[in-house]
Amino acid sequence: MLTESERFAFSAWRIHAFASTGNAYDAVQTDETIAAGDTLLMLDEGVVGVAMTWPFAVTAKPGKLHAVSEPRAGESLEHIEKALGVPDGSIARACRLARTLGFAIDAGLVPLLPELLATEVDG
Repeated sequence: MLTESERFAFSAWRIHAFASTGNAYDAVQTDETIAAGDTLLMLDEGVVGVAMTWPFAVTAKPGKLHAVSEPRAGESLEHIEKALGVPDGSIARACRLARTLGFAIDAGLVPLLPELLATEVDG
């Protein structure tokens, strides 16, 4: 049995897979089990996104999801996540999945990614 401190010594990364970005958008609006910051995966369209009130893509092709606005000078991922109301690390996790699957990352996000991830995405 886990102790109280062990129970909360990890965080889960929830990935929801959908047939299309349209299905994903609708599900985010109606399914209470999808939380802000969860990763959305649409393999057939080559899209990875982040759930929130207006779900957005981290990939170059957004499909029916919203595209990320071009970051302003001095903005970091933390600024964007706070402004969008998603948990810290949500965008980087989604980008990591997209990169692993060989999907192109939104060009505006690449410079904001942690250094290691950004160099891997550029390749």
